[in-house]
Amino acid sequence: MDLLEYQARELFERFDVPVLPGRTATTPEEARDAYRSLDSGTVVVKAQVRTGGRGKAGGVKLAHSEQEAVDTAAQILDLEIKDHPVNIVMLSPGADIAEEYYFSILLDRASRGYLAMCSVEGGVDIETLAEERPEALAKVELHPVDGITAEVAQRIVTEAGFPEDVHASVGEVLQKLWTVFKESDATLVEVNPLVKTGDGTILALDGKVTLDANADFRHEEWQQYHETTADVDLERQARELDLNYVKLDGSVGVIGNGAGLVMSTLDVVAAAGAELPGSPKPANFLDIGGGASAQVMANGLRIIMSDPQVKSVFVNVFGGITACNDVANGIVHALEMLGDEARLPIIVRLDGNSVDVGKAILEEANHPLITVKNTMDEAARTAAKLASEGN
Repeated sequence: MDLLEYQARELFERFDVPVLPGRTATTPEEARDAYRSLDSGTVVVKAQVRTGGRGKAGGVKLAHSEQEAVDTAAQILDLEIKDHPVNIVMLSPGADIAEEYYFSILLDRASRGYLAMCSVEGGVDIETLAEERPEALAKVELHPVDGITAEVAQRIVTEAGFPEDVHASVGEVLQKLWTVFKESDATLVEVNPLVKTGDGTILALDGKVTLDANADFRHEEWQQYHETTADVDLERQARELDLNYVKLDGSVGVIGNGAGLVMSTLDVVAAAGAELPGSPKPANFLDIGGGASAQVMANGLRIIMSDPQVKSVFVNVFGGITACNDVANGIVHALEMLGDEARLPIIVRLDGNSVDVGKAILEEANHPLITVKNTMDEAARTAAKLASEGN
């Protein structure tokens, strides 16, 4: 469950992470009220969408007066950023930025643990920085219980190359961000940029938080996020169709039969994507179980292709009780049922019962969206590559 920036800011504030005041608006008139309540000459108006690249798309702008704030909010509310319509903006005071840093804590599938990443070069595309200048990004594995203690915080800021005069102040904020991560059952807490202002104050100027939906039952307060999270709408639709679906934050849609196979597929896709630009990751968990009828497959593909983040789909099926020829027929008929709704490349890997017959069916269909691969690794690499090229 990805939070919008203003929701992440409110979460940070709850755990005493230093942030600037923020007000939200869904109309230009509300933006006027928000500007007045902030009582700040210059404000930043930010689009609230669950995707990156807001600045490049014109979704982050300065406003120096009340009328300019109203006009800017109107412009941004009229935008669509990477297929995400802007329905809400956040206004916050302009900051006197002296230095920009980067910091994140994430669930790292590769190491099966928690990882902290930090750089003194913030406010940039961190994926590009990691690819082109990996030495500028410190990576520190975290103990799952201890997390970021004072000693660990000192290690992080030292390895990241922070000036000694900010070690203590930055380290204190990093410990608070660990508390956010742990107490909120998060899988990602990212601040870019974490800034030092002209007077030496450390502030979390932007925030991205992903919550683990599996912990939903422990957090009644998450109901406020459900009402505005598109991910939950997809999951609700999937439940109504009796699909075992969980929305993730990547760009490769995944369909498999059996929870164990789907989990393995997620790991293989993540590993394949780590080697590519943009590091494409799995976009979902979708287990179709033992039934791969045309209707089940069509429902699964429709849900996945409704996610604007998805750029490719990987169907990974081991034929057992449900033979591969049934799966292949299901895929072909599903695409007929979807018609123009089917818009993304589909990489298919079949194995097990009647695999040769299933492949023959897909070959005969010769559908332009379907590519068949023989191994799971090969299929995962192809799906990740297509997702990387599609971003």
